[in-house]
Amino acid sequence: MIDFLLGILSAGFGDNSLDTRKIDRNIEMLKNHTWFKNIYEDEKYHRLFFVNRNVRQYLQSTMRVKRIIKREKSQRVFLVFLNNQLKNKISLIMNQG
Repeated sequence: MIDFLLGILSAGFGDNSLDTRKIDRNIEMLKNHTWFKNIYEDEKYHRLFFVNRNVRQYLQSTMRVKRIIKREKSQRVFLVFLNNQLKNKISLIMNQG
């Protein structure tokens, strides 16, 4: 909930910058867990971790990442989020063609 509120506040102040080092550090923390490694190495998701701004912004929060590591429900929510990002990407491609 705090992440959500902080996200709204930072969006309201126009802070759109991403902390690449923090995101990469959080991804490394997640890669210590088999369930995440399987997602990360899956070809359909892998590119999202590098180019999708929404995914990178999601992973910028260390508190959120720790929650994902600790809670299976948060892991499922994260996977739903990734799948939605994939669907959005496919929709964009289809609409351009």
